Amino acid sequence: QVQLVESGGGLVQPGGSLRLSCAASGIIFSIYAMGWYRQTPGKQRELVATITSGDSTNYADSVKGRFTISRDNAKNTVYLQMNSLKPEDTAVYYCNARRVGAQGWGQGTQVTVSS
Repeated sequence: QVQLVESGGGLVQPGGSLRLSCAASGIIFSIYAMGWYRQTPGKQRELVATITSGDSTNYADSVKGRFTISRDNAKNTVYLQMNSLKPEDTAVYYCNARRVGAQGWGQGTQVTVSS
């Protein structure tokens, strides 16, 4: 059973940085594609960034050049480095683990970008 625990969210001023972490357990982490998604009230959850088991990455256009996803298979952890944050990045950020026939979500961590 996939268990994912996010951390690193918080309040940051516009232009600031945060690094989110997602620790996985219950899975063979290295064979899973991992991703970060975000959701604001009244809107659908949207993709932020993904990283495959082979370290190929994909980003939403809105975060390209500002966010970086990475993974450490030795620590069963995926990261999201967020730089040059904007108020529109405010959301609950969710970690996702996915492979054929299996998927899991974390509980989410709040990121608020405000002065």
